[in-house]
Amino acid sequence: MTPEQFKMAKAALGLSNPDVAEGTGLHRNTLNKIDQGLSKASTAQHVRLYLEAKGVQFLEGGQVAVGPGVALKGAEE
Repeated sequence: MTPEQFKMAKAALGLSNPDVAEGTGLHRNTLNKIDQGLSKASTAQHVRLYLEAKGVQFLEGGQVAVGPGVALKGAEE
C-alpha cells in the first residue's frame, strides 16, 4: 500500500487518521508515517487489512476493479 493509496482509501471511506487509529489500535503518529511513506511494511499491511475489511479494494498496476476500489493511474500514462 502506497501513501497515495492510503490517503485515497481513507477518503473513500470518509475516515481520518484518528478514526483509523481507533479501528486498528495504532497511534495516530504511526498512521502519519504511512501518509509519508515511512512506515514498516508490517504496519502498512495491518492497516491495509483493516481498510480491506471496511470495503476498500487495492489495485496494483494494470488491474481493473470489479466494484468499488482504490486505483492509481501510472505516472507514464
